[in-house]
Amino acid sequence: MKIYTGFGDTGQTALYGGQKVAKNHIRLQVYGTLDEMNSSIGLLRSKQTDRKIDAYLQSVQELIFIVSSEIASPDIKKLETKISDREVKLLEKEIDLLSAHLPPLKKFILPGGTEAASLAHVTRTICRRSERYLAELMQKEEIRSVIPVYINRLGDFFFVLARYLNMTHRVKDVQWSVE
Repeated sequence: MKIYTGFGDTGQTALYGGQKVAKNHIRLQVYGTLDEMNSSIGLLRSKQTDRKIDAYLQSVQELIFIVSSEIASPDIKKLETKISDREVKLLEKEIDLLSAHLPPLKKFILPGGTEAASLAHVTRTICRRSERYLAELMQKEEIRSVIPVYINRLGDFFFVLARYLNMTHRVKDVQWSVE
């Protein structure tokens, strides 16, 4: 099978199920940004060394594929695998586990620190962009309510992960201060 078909050369693509849409269709904006986030997670995984975090990030990457397939499918009844509230609860548990090691925040912090923490912040911002596109899609089409909840928690997770990665490398978060 060739990687190129020529079908997309005219600015069109097909959603799962065959519906043809423009490449700037809001569904593509959502799952394209999720794909971008997934690639950013791959880079983050290559820059951090904690095996448990790496395994968890791989599971997140797999779940992003599942979410993306749902976004790419106007008829989700055809899909065998979908995320559920269970994945949201597991994500919240992971956020709580990492947060338990962190000092409470009293001010905004500037993104940065170690290379891995900085990549977690970049991944968080990509996640938030996907969330904004998802909100636009939800104004036009019905999306299962678990999807925006999961994506919202994922942004929270990457924020906490960035702080955790800095803390484990003894790098202090830089607080934002206006003077």
